Amino acid sequence: MAKKSKKQQQSGGTPATVALSSAGVDFTVHSYDHDPSHPSYGEEAAEAMGVSPDRVFKTLVADVDGTLTVAVVPVSGSLDLKALAAAVGGKRATMADPTLAERTTGYVRGGISPLGQRSERHGKHLTTVVDESALTHPTMFVSAGRRGLEVELSPTDLVALTGAVTANIAR
Repeated sequence: MAKKSKKQQQSGGTPATVALSSAGVDFTVHSYDHDPSHPSYGEEAAEAMGVSPDRVFKTLVADVDGTLTVAVVPVSGSLDLKALAAAVGGKRATMADPTLAERTTGYVRGGISPLGQRSERHGKHLTTVVDESALTHPTMFVSAGRRGLEVELSPTDLVALTGAVTANIAR
Protein backbone atom coordinates (compact mmCIF):
# COMPACT_ATOMS: atom_id res chain seq x y z
CA MET A 1 0.00 0.00 0.00
CA ALA A 2 1.40 3.36 -0.99
CA LYS A 3 0.74 6.54 0.96
CA LYS A 4 0.92 10.07 -0.35
CA SER A 5 0.93 13.16 1.77
CA LYS A 6 -1.19 16.23 1.09
CA LYS A 7 1.77 18.01 -0.52
CA GLN A 8 2.36 15.12 -2.94
CA GLN A 9 -1.27 15.24 -4.05
CA GLN A 10 -1.53 18.98 -4.71
CA SER A 11 -0.03 18.76 -8.17
CA GLY A 12 -2.68 16.39 -9.46
CA GLY A 13 -4.87 13.56 -8.37
CA THR A 14 -8.58 12.98 -8.47
CA PRO A 15 -11.26 15.66 -8.13
CA ALA A 16 -11.64 14.51 -4.49
CA THR A 17 -7.97 15.04 -3.61
CA VAL A 18 -7.90 18.32 -5.52
CA ALA A 19 -10.93 19.50 -3.50
CA LEU A 20 -9.18 18.53 -0.26
CA SER A 21 -5.97 20.29 -1.27
CA SER A 22 -7.88 23.42 -2.32
CA ALA A 23 -9.64 23.48 1.05
CA GLY A 24 -6.31 23.19 2.91
CA VAL A 25 -7.45 20.09 4.77
CA ASP A 26 -4.97 17.57 6.17
CA PHE A 27 -5.40 14.18 4.52
CA THR A 28 -3.45 11.12 3.47
CA VAL A 29 -4.03 9.13 0.31
CA HIS A 30 -3.76 5.34 0.49
CA SER A 31 -3.56 3.28 -2.68
CA TYR A 32 -3.76 -0.46 -3.17
CA ASP A 33 -4.11 -2.89 -6.05
CA HIS A 34 -7.83 -3.30 -6.68
CA ASP A 35 -8.98 -6.88 -7.27
CA PRO A 36 -12.00 -6.83 -9.63
CA SER A 37 -13.07 -10.26 -8.37
CA HIS A 38 -13.43 -9.12 -4.74
CA PRO A 39 -17.11 -9.19 -3.72
CA SER A 40 -17.03 -5.89 -1.77
CA TYR A 41 -15.13 -2.72 -2.69
CA GLY A 42 -15.23 -1.42 0.88
CA GLU A 43 -14.18 -4.64 2.59
CA GLU A 44 -11.39 -4.99 0.04
CA ALA A 45 -10.16 -1.50 0.95
CA ALA A 46 -10.20 -2.25 4.69
CA GLU A 47 -8.33 -5.53 4.17
CA ALA A 48 -5.77 -4.00 1.81
CA MET A 49 -5.04 -1.10 4.17
CA GLY A 50 -5.10 -3.27 7.29
CA VAL A 51 -7.67 -1.10 9.09
CA SER A 52 -10.90 -1.93 10.85
CA PRO A 53 -13.94 -1.95 8.50
CA ASP A 54 -15.75 0.39 10.90
CA ARG A 55 -13.26 3.16 9.94
CA VAL A 56 -13.69 2.65 6.19
CA PHE A 57 -16.84 4.26 4.79
CA LYS A 58 -18.66 3.66 1.53
CA THR A 59 -20.38 6.38 -0.41
CA LEU A 60 -23.83 5.47 -1.63
CA VAL A 61 -26.25 7.53 -3.69
CA ALA A 62 -29.94 7.27 -2.92
CA ASP A 63 -33.08 8.91 -4.23
CA VAL A 64 -35.02 10.57 -1.41
CA ASP A 65 -38.41 11.76 -2.63
CA GLY A 66 -36.97 12.46 -6.09
CA THR A 67 -33.76 14.13 -4.90
CA LEU A 68 -30.35 12.44 -5.15
CA THR A 69 -28.78 12.20 -1.72
CA VAL A 70 -25.33 10.96 -0.70
CA ALA A 71 -25.03 8.56 2.24
CA VAL A 72 -21.68 7.78 3.85
CA VAL A 73 -21.81 4.62 5.96
CA PRO A 74 -19.26 2.14 7.36
CA VAL A 75 -18.42 -0.75 5.05
CA SER A 76 -19.05 -3.04 8.03
CA GLY A 77 -22.77 -2.25 7.83
CA SER A 78 -25.49 -1.29 5.41
CA LEU A 79 -27.57 1.80 4.71
CA ASP A 80 -30.90 2.14 6.49
CA LEU A 81 -32.99 3.83 3.79
CA LYS A 82 -35.79 4.83 6.19
CA ALA A 83 -33.28 6.48 8.52
CA LEU A 84 -31.67 8.29 5.57
CA ALA A 85 -35.03 9.66 4.44
CA ALA A 86 -35.82 10.80 7.99
CA ALA A 87 -32.39 12.45 8.35
CA VAL A 88 -33.15 14.79 5.44
CA GLY A 89 -36.83 15.32 6.20
CA GLY A 90 -37.99 12.96 3.46
CA LYS A 91 -40.59 10.23 3.38
CA ARG A 92 -39.12 7.54 1.14
CA ALA A 93 -35.65 6.58 -0.01
CA THR A 94 -34.50 4.05 -2.59
CA MET A 95 -31.08 3.35 -3.99
CA ALA A 96 -30.38 5.55 -7.01
CA ASP A 97 -29.95 4.06 -10.44
CA PRO A 98 -26.21 3.22 -10.66
CA THR A 99 -25.83 4.90 -14.06
CA LEU A 100 -27.45 8.08 -12.76
CA ALA A 101 -25.25 7.99 -9.64
CA GLU A 102 -22.12 7.67 -11.79
CA ARG A 103 -23.21 10.39 -14.20
CA THR A 104 -24.16 12.81 -11.41
CA THR A 105 -21.07 12.28 -9.25
CA GLY A 106 -18.56 11.82 -12.07
CA TYR A 107 -17.19 8.69 -10.42
CA VAL A 108 -17.59 4.98 -11.16
CA ARG A 109 -19.32 2.59 -8.78
CA GLY A 110 -16.85 1.38 -6.19
CA GLY A 111 -14.97 4.66 -6.53
CA ILE A 112 -17.65 7.23 -5.74
CA SER A 113 -16.26 9.81 -3.35
CA PRO A 114 -18.33 12.18 -1.25
CA LEU A 115 -15.82 14.88 -2.25
CA GLY A 116 -15.20 16.65 -5.57
CA GLN A 117 -18.31 15.30 -7.26
CA ARG A 118 -19.21 16.46 -10.78
CA SER A 119 -22.42 18.05 -9.47
CA GLU A 120 -20.29 20.13 -7.02
CA ARG A 121 -18.03 21.28 -9.80
CA HIS A 122 -21.15 22.50 -11.60
CA GLY A 123 -22.43 24.46 -8.60
CA LYS A 124 -24.89 21.89 -7.23
CA HIS A 125 -24.09 20.25 -3.90
CA LEU A 126 -25.90 16.96 -3.31
CA THR A 127 -27.35 16.67 0.17
CA THR A 128 -24.98 14.48 2.16
CA VAL A 129 -25.54 12.46 5.33
CA VAL A 130 -22.61 10.90 7.18
CA ASP A 131 -23.33 8.12 9.64
CA GLU A 132 -22.73 9.47 13.13
CA SER A 133 -20.39 6.56 13.94
CA ALA A 134 -17.73 8.38 11.89
CA LEU A 135 -17.43 10.93 14.69
CA THR A 136 -16.14 8.25 17.07
CA HIS A 137 -12.89 7.95 15.08
CA PRO A 138 -10.02 10.46 14.92
CA THR A 139 -9.76 9.71 11.20
CA MET A 140 -11.88 7.84 8.70
CA PHE A 141 -11.37 6.54 5.17
CA VAL A 142 -13.52 7.31 2.12
CA SER A 143 -12.97 6.76 -1.57
CA ALA A 144 -10.56 9.22 -3.14
CA GLY A 145 -12.41 8.92 -6.44
CA ARG A 146 -11.37 5.64 -7.97
CA ARG A 147 -11.19 1.97 -7.09
CA GLY A 148 -8.00 1.21 -5.20
CA LEU A 149 -7.61 4.74 -3.83
CA GLU A 150 -8.78 5.90 -0.40
CA VAL A 151 -8.36 9.16 1.43
CA GLU A 152 -7.93 9.33 5.21
CA LEU A 153 -9.20 12.49 6.89
CA SER A 154 -10.89 13.80 10.00
CA PRO A 155 -14.63 13.09 10.06
CA THR A 156 -15.29 16.69 11.08
CA ASP A 157 -13.41 17.88 7.98
CA LEU A 158 -15.51 15.58 5.78
CA VAL A 159 -18.74 16.87 7.34
CA ALA A 160 -17.63 20.49 6.94
CA LEU A 161 -16.46 20.12 3.33
CA THR A 162 -19.58 18.31 2.16
CA GLY A 163 -22.01 20.38 4.24
CA ALA A 164 -23.24 17.06 5.62
CA VAL A 165 -25.54 16.33 8.46
CA THR A 166 -24.74 13.41 10.74
CA ALA A 167 -27.34 10.84 11.72
CA ASN A 168 -27.64 7.18 12.59
CA ILE A 169 -28.19 5.89 9.04
CA ALA A 170 -26.29 2.58 9.22
CA ARG A 171 -27.50 -0.75 10.48
